[in-house]
Amino acid sequence: MGSLLGIGFIVLLIAGAIYGLSLLNKPYKVTEEEYEKRVNEGPGLLSAGLTGLQKILDPAAERAEAVVQDFKAGHSQKKQESGEDGEEEVEKENKVEG
Repeated sequence: MGSLLGIGFIVLLIAGAIYGLSLLNKPYKVTEEEYEKRVNEGPGLLSAGLTGLQKILDPAAERAEAVVQDFKAGHSQKKQESGEDGEEEVEKENKVEG
């Protein structure tokens, strides 16, 4: 009898967890004003704190963040296909490596 109650409790617990996760997974209605407000607020204080902690624990994260910012600004590591600037930078990199 006791093992039956234990199994029933575990099944009820698992069913409750699945139901709770399904409720969390459903999208909710967001008004256009609320969406614009959230977009304008930007990242929160917690996100900024975690980024700072990540920089301390992983020094490469600072460089990665700089690359992400460059990418968002429209810069990439691909050299320009035409123009003298890209060719000069490639030559400078080859001289440093070689």
